[in-house]
Amino acid sequence: MTAAQQAQTPPPGAGVPADDRQGARRVLGFSTAGFTLMFAVWLMFGVLGIPIRDEFGLTDVQLSWLSAVAILNGSIWRLLAGVYADRVGGRVVFTGMLLVTAIPAYLVSQAAGYTELLVYAFLVGFAGNAFSVGVSWVAAWTPREHQGFALGLFGAGNVGASVTKFIGPALIAAVPAAGYLGGAIPGGWRFVPFLYAALLVIMGLLMWIGTPSQDRKPGQGRPLKEMFRPLGELRVWRFSLYYVTVFGAYVALSAWLPKYYVDVFDLPLYQAALLTALFIFPASLLRPVGGSLSDRFGARRVMYWTFGVMAASTLFLSMPYGHIVLHVPTRYEPDGLREVLPYELGVIPFTIGVFLVGVAMGVGKAAVYKHIPEYFPGDVGAVGGLVGMLGALGGFFLPPMFAYTQSWTALPQSTFFILFLLTVASAAWMHLTVYRMLHAGSPELAGDLEPRPAKAAGAANGS
Repeated sequence: MTAAQQAQTPPPGAGVPADDRQGARRVLGFSTAGFTLMFAVWLMFGVLGIPIRDEFGLTDVQLSWLSAVAILNGSIWRLLAGVYADRVGGRVVFTGMLLVTAIPAYLVSQAAGYTELLVYAFLVGFAGNAFSVGVSWVAAWTPREHQGFALGLFGAGNVGASVTKFIGPALIAAVPAAGYLGGAIPGGWRFVPFLYAALLVIMGLLMWIGTPSQDRKPGQGRPLKEMFRPLGELRVWRFSLYYVTVFGAYVALSAWLPKYYVDVFDLPLYQAALLTALFIFPASLLRPVGGSLSDRFGARRVMYWTFGVMAASTLFLSMPYGHIVLHVPTRYEPDGLREVLPYELGVIPFTIGVFLVGVAMGVGKAAVYKHIPEYFPGDVGAVGGLVGMLGALGGFFLPPMFAYTQSWTALPQSTFFILFLLTVASAAWMHLTVYRMLHAGSPELAGDLEPRPAKAAGAANGS
């Protein structure tokens, strides 16, 4: 299917009958609630990792791999999950994923050693693949003119990452280590995955009962080869890099920040968790705002602002602590050395900087996904699945990169320098593409940052 044909194809959700609006609202509501829970399960090791590290005597690198393997398994199936949801409907796929994920969530609560826990962490990470299923499902039920907001509202389920940050420390402290009913209900940190296992089963049953039984299946009957064809376009991979920057980095920081606050600022776990939530909230709850802004002003403009704020904030956060040492005559200093311009970032300005990064990520995540139904209206499942998969894989690679870079440099701030470089690379590719398309390929579009679909189609191969 050519780009011109794609531009003429009615988008999923277009022309939803008035009597189906209630069904569309139920799909959006249940998919958002289910995704919030699945996201909480996927990233629960960000808080649980601290007591797990203490119990099993783990190094920082071992702890980083515990989060990383969960993120990995929550990434690699996103493409197939999105395509499958297009073919058989999101209701069946999403409900099945909730029920299946409950099994490894329970097993995490029973782990007796690091290797066993690593395996269960990988399996429970399957929860992360719910995103591409929800994107396909919501897009299939939503008219094009409202897709930016609807997908943004669904994506706000990312706030699930803060659920464990809030309830985890309190539950760990409240539930006795021995648990209840002779250990049948485990205590301490193990109670959290046990509770999630029960909630996943309940949510699966509610979703099956509460959503329309006659589902929308935009990919039903289409050959798989046709559904995967858009993945050969360069712009799909460019969107994926954007998503690594705004989502993969978000996933990585959600898991990494509690440890950063504990180790760098010497805060107790409950304070570290609450401060991390100040990053997670804007990075999640502003996603509908990003969708609305993209609907109104265009996704490219929103992405320029996103990358600008992220680059400035991560550069600020990456500045190493220290001072300048001057060699002076010994009559001024007995040892001939004088320290000047000391620099150290306190917890309040650090948290403000991280908050700004979260604001930019929350808006940017919606802007990236606004591109997909615009350029690939008939292939939201496949394209959204690939973009989500590669974006989430960024969340797999980044935590070990943070750990190894900190080990090599002895600078915790190197975490944010990695994110600064990633942001600059994404912004540079986007700007180069826009420049070539608007100035070189189509001079008449030089002042039109958001070309109309018909014009955009003409530049499909090069953008």
